[in-house]
Amino acid sequence: MFHQLANSTLLHARAPGAADVALGASELIPFAAILPFMIYQLSGFGVLGYLVSKTTNWLLNLTILATILAAYVANRTAQFHVEEMFTGFLVIFMSITVFFGIRKLTGMQEEFSANAPAKEAKEPKEAKEPKETKEQAISDALPG
Repeated sequence: MFHQLANSTLLHARAPGAADVALGASELIPFAAILPFMIYQLSGFGVLGYLVSKTTNWLLNLTILATILAAYVANRTAQFHVEEMFTGFLVIFMSITVFFGIRKLTGMQEEFSANAPAKEAKEPKEAKEPKETKEQAISDALPG
């Protein structure tokens, strides 16, 4: 994706006679966003850790990572139909995961609400007398 953005003729015009420049390690910049997310998810802090077993969590996240890497490799080797296939799989796979997560969280919320004790109604607060201002306190303290 970063390679396509950097070399896109839709985003910026090419200078006459310009050649494609190899981006080198800078093409791995998107991976800098994926890696912390994967570490966060696999360490059990993500929402999936509450919804599925630890093994399933690892399997889901590693499948997502492998699909992203496969789509990247397909893009770099100019196998765009394969890249589209992996990207389509990723979108469908993640959509199913999100749908499952929403259903599971909704069920967990309903179960929690059913087991939660009912809150007692609060009595309305009585009207409090207004506090005395400093000026009133000083005038009351002065003689006559």
